[in-house]
Amino acid sequence: MALLLRESDVGLLLTMDDVIAAVEGGFRFLGSGTGSNQPRSRSVTPSGTLHVMHASAPALGVMGVKSYASTPRGSRFIAVLYRFEDGEPVLIAEADRLGQMRTGAASGVATKYLARAGAGTLGVIGSGWQARSQVAALARVRPVALVKVYGRSEERREAFAAEMAAELGTEVVAVASAQEAVEGSEIVVTATSSKEPVLQGAWLRPGMHVNAIGSNASARRELDAEAVRRSELIVVDSLEQARIECGDLIAPAAAGEVVWERVTELGSIVAGATPGRSRPEQITLFESQGIAMEDVVTMELLYRRAVASGAGEEIPLSTVRAKPGR
Repeated sequence: MALLLRESDVGLLLTMDDVIAAVEGGFRFLGSGTGSNQPRSRSVTPSGTLHVMHASAPALGVMGVKSYASTPRGSRFIAVLYRFEDGEPVLIAEADRLGQMRTGAASGVATKYLARAGAGTLGVIGSGWQARSQVAALARVRPVALVKVYGRSEERREAFAAEMAAELGTEVVAVASAQEAVEGSEIVVTATSSKEPVLQGAWLRPGMHVNAIGSNASARRELDAEAVRRSELIVVDSLEQARIECGDLIAPAAAGEVVWERVTELGSIVAGATPGRSRPEQITLFESQGIAMEDVVTMELLYRRAVASGAGEEIPLSTVRAKPGR
């Protein structure tokens, strides 16, 4: 019997605080070698792309896969959680909202370990769907008192500012340029689909922390080479996946910059094997590709919440077992 959850269920069952805790636990699994994560694979066709990613968390007794198809008409996300002990699929969930929350939570975890403790001013470049969960998550781990947001559409950034101010109860203002969003900020988020850099290294100041979440394809860049060069500590969610997808790091490395030798995985920091921020004046950078472990631990949390509350629809599945390898 599998439990089917729709987008509306996901939104009701998950809170950002709990997703941050779950995702932090997932990174701890990876950093301690008690979990496994496989990079996203993509099947590209003339009409769209199928993306597939999977991970396992033995300590939680689960493994899972998320897939999504993206076309010019949009994307659809489906996640499946399997029980370790018998391979039974226990959860099938629509996963757009889940993905948004776990992406925000990953930045929350990175900010917890990399940003200065008193950082209270947040600059956001991008005013879309993903930017919302970024602001919500960072406000849970740092005393954010002011958010400055820039997006290409004045109407959208003004709407974003009004909505987030009402949700968070803090000051959120729309600004007229990306540089204005960055200047004076202690934490910066880039949440765009840009192919060209939207954050210039010349804008960075000592002590800043940057969460770059939009450069999860080799042809996309949100940071210029100077921003990468000035980042003393560069952290990724998965080095293996970043080498494939992270345009922000791939481009300067290809141009001869020393990049990969300076990269640390977030799991190693969370597990205590590698230090995070060590000095107040460091500029730190988190490059978020979005990895399957984040999905799996969030799915496990979602499943427990659904069972406890009686949410979702039970779907009987066949009990006929296929032969191994089929």
